[in-house]
Amino acid sequence: MSRNFDRPVPEFEERMVSINRVSKTVKGGRNMRFSALVVVGDRKGRVGIGMGKAAEVPEAMRKAVEDAKRHVVSVPIVNGTIPHAVEGKFSKGHVRMLPAPEGTGVIAGGPARAVLEMAGVTDIRTKSYGSNNPANCVKATLDGLLQLRTVEQIARLRGKTVEEILG
Repeated sequence: MSRNFDRPVPEFEERMVSINRVSKTVKGGRNMRFSALVVVGDRKGRVGIGMGKAAEVPEAMRKAVEDAKRHVVSVPIVNGTIPHAVEGKFSKGHVRMLPAPEGTGVIAGGPARAVLEMAGVTDIRTKSYGSNNPANCVKATLDGLLQLRTVEQIARLRGKTVEEILG
């Protein structure tokens, strides 16, 4: 008797950005744990980041993925790139993102690249300044993506047509 179990297709892809071993010194010695930073996305404009901490790596990853799925946001993407140049900031991490023509690819450092690829951006140029801490870099990239607006959104906010905005 054969059973046909259809595995559910996952809604989001997951990308591990960093795993850290962290310790807390207590009376009996050092208490070791693992901290995980994960980015999830559907490569169609939705992306989320999450952190998890646990005694074992798989459990920390599971918690991070759960956290990331709870914090998913939508990002406007126009023809595979971002609508306009933007700079995201978080703590001492700054990430400048510039739209790029088709065929450029994702020119970005590790943590920023993970966020942009999971969001579905295919052509972009970025430069990271300040802190190279993966958590700060990821959060700065997400901050920049949240500042993005399309021409249609700006026109709607101002009560004008797209042609009036573009001149």
